[in-house]
Amino acid sequence: MKLISEMFIKMTAAKVGEDAFGNRYFEKKKAGSNGRAKRFVLYNGRVEASKVPADWHGWLHYTEQTPPPEGGYQKAEWQTEHLPNLTGTQYAHKPKGHVLKGGKRAATTGDYEAWTP
Repeated sequence: MKLISEMFIKMTAAKVGEDAFGNRYFEKKKAGSNGRAKRFVLYNGRVEASKVPADWHGWLHYTEQTPPPEGGYQKAEWQTEHLPNLTGTQYAHKPKGHVLKGGKRAATTGDYEAWTP
């Protein structure tokens, strides 16, 4: 089944590029009814939209007319590498006091008053 879908993609779309995560980006050879060719991604592994880096996101959503250069755009020194959504994984952020982190939350400051009607 996978071989058939890969063959169909090769016949109807052109590969535009690949990102550091191994996701492959394609553009249909024929334009749709809106006058532009459909762009799509074949994910490497689990399908998760947050795995698409910002460089490719702009191209996929027609913000950029040309795909990003090989290796991506120049990053500013304050920018970090792209990470997909880690929620639900062992790498998810757990703040101080989180049950799975084994801590207790900080005591309230005492400035909270419950509302009584």
